[in-house]
This record gives sequence, C-alpha cells and structure tokens, in this order.
Amino acid sequence: MTTRDVVIASFLADTAWETAQHFDLAGDASARRYKRLKLPNEKTAVLMDAPFEGGNGTEQFANMAAYLTAKGLSAPKIYLQDHSQGLLLLEDLGDDLFARVIPNNPGTEAPLYTAAADVLTVLHQHTPPSGLPQMDAATLAEMIEPVFSWYVAGADRPWQQAWETFHNAIAPILKDHLGAPDVLVLRDYHAENLLWLPDRDGVGKVGLLDFQDALLGHKAYDLVSLLQDARRDVPVDVERQTKAHFVHNAGLDPQSFDVAYALLGAQRNLRIVGVFARLCMHYGKPHYVDMIPRVYDLAMRNLRHPILKEPADILRETLPAPTADILEKLKSKCATIPTS
Repeated sequence: MTTRDVVIASFLADTAWETAQHFDLAGDASARRYKRLKLPNEKTAVLMDAPFEGGNGTEQFANMAAYLTAKGLSAPKIYLQDHSQGLLLLEDLGDDLFARVIPNNPGTEAPLYTAAADVLTVLHQHTPPSGLPQMDAATLAEMIEPVFSWYVAGADRPWQQAWETFHNAIAPILKDHLGAPDVLVLRDYHAENLLWLPDRDGVGKVGLLDFQDALLGHKAYDLVSLLQDARRDVPVDVERQTKAHFVHNAGLDPQSFDVAYALLGAQRNLRIVGVFARLCMHYGKPHYVDMIPRVYDLAMRNLRHPILKEPADILRETLPAPTADILEKLKSKCATIPTS
C-alpha cells in the first residue's frame, strides 16, 4: 500500500465503507483522483482524493455542494469529509454524463442543453455565497495570458510584446461592456461535468460536478462554457436555441447579452488554448493538444463580432493557427511527468 492508500483506509475505518470495493473513475485536468466504492448490497459512493498540497483542497467543494443542494440543485451530498487530508466521500450520481447520453440518444441533445440552461437561470436568482473571488473585467483580461506564454511561445513565436499589445486592446473593451460580477459562476459547466438524472424533478434532473473553483462573475460565462464546449461539438442550432431560451427566461436584453456572450466566448476560448498547451508542455498531457483546433475555431468565431475588431486584428498577426506542424511542435515539447 502507498502512503496515500493508508490515509484513505484510515479515513474509511469504522464506517460501512471500510471493506468496500474500489474502482478507479476517470479524473479531470487537475490532480484530483476519484474512486467508486461499492458495498456488497450494491450501494455505491464516490471517493474524492484531493491532497491539499496539490492545490485541490476539498473544503471549497463541500461548501459549494452544500450551497447548491440548499437551492434545490443536484450537487452530490457529502457523506464523510476530512479536509486536513483532502478526502471526501460523496453521493454517487451515476455515469450518465451529458457527453455519454447524447451520443447514445441524439434526440436528447436539445432538451438536455435546455435543462442545463434552466439550472443557470435558477442559480442566478439566488444571492451568491459571500467571500467568493471576483472575475471582473481586469481579471478576465489577465486570464487570457496563457495563450501567449504557452501556446504562442510553444510555437516558437515571440509573445511578450504581442501579449502587451493585445491586453491593452482587450482590457478596456471588457471593462466597458461587462457589468460588475453579480452571479455565481461554476466555471467548468459543460457536458463532461453534467449528469442526466431523469428520475428527479425540475432543475434537479441535472447533476452537477466540478464546481469547487466557483467565482462571482457574469451571467453569460457558464452559458458560454456549456455551449462552446472544448471537448465536443455543440450544433450551432442547439447553441442558438439554448441561448435564446436562456435570454428569454432570464429576462435579459438580447443585444447587450450578445455582446457579453461574444466577449466571454473569445476570452474563455483563448485562455483554454493556452491552458491546453500548458497541460501538455508542463504537465505531460499531450491529448489536450488534440482539442486545440476546436477551441481555436470557437475563439475566432467570437472574435468576428464587431466589438472585437481591434483585438482580432492583433491576433491575426500574432496567433498562429493550430496547423499540424504547430500541434506537432507543441507535442514535441510535452513534459514527461514521473508516475510516482
């Protein structure tokens, strides 16, 4: 047994889960690990292993889960917790991720995305928890930097001056057209973090995962995350219909929301291009490079909005398209991370 296995065994000692079988579950881009625990009576739970030294502490997750469930949303219930060891035992919401359900039954795609948008409408009606970091315009501008320091740099192009020029162009646009952060933003709100729970009622039919990095932000941010998915192609008609449904139900002004949606679409997707390059070059995860072309195309689509003409012109000169040669260059620099 590893040292971590001993810690987990101690965490589960003297509980019904002490002798449960353990099955590995797919993780995410973080250092967190997940296991499904199964009892002889078939009852299951999910163990989140997030050592604090890895920067993935469990307290934020538990606090946010409690907030979301109190609002009638389907975050996992917490069965056991030890924040000092970075361990949680969670309600098992199953395996029916949107990303799995939709390919098996394409007719569910539009209804599932509408249901996910309705969750955001309900979420935005509640006062967010206090003390959250704010994703204001200045923060959003700074968050784009990885596309230069990792993607452009990884393509062996000069990036420092390009980043400064781009930042000077995009920052005032974000400030002028996005209001102050005013709603809870879950951040990674997409098909691989949403579960379909058809036996539940209303917005409870959408199971929520991966919300520990929640912030205070703009109403459009999570909708962009949902509809401009880095990991799967959302049909344009589904994106358009879901967006219109959300705007109508939330009582928002369509024109100003379109501007915010384009701004946050450009901001988020440019950042992700850089993050995916970093996940390869720094963390040794080359498969993220394969998703860069989709995210790059989404960023370019948003940058066609007239409000973004100046930043788009700068990027045309400084941001290389993800050609096969560029992607291969990034993979050639992929770090080798020790397994132990």
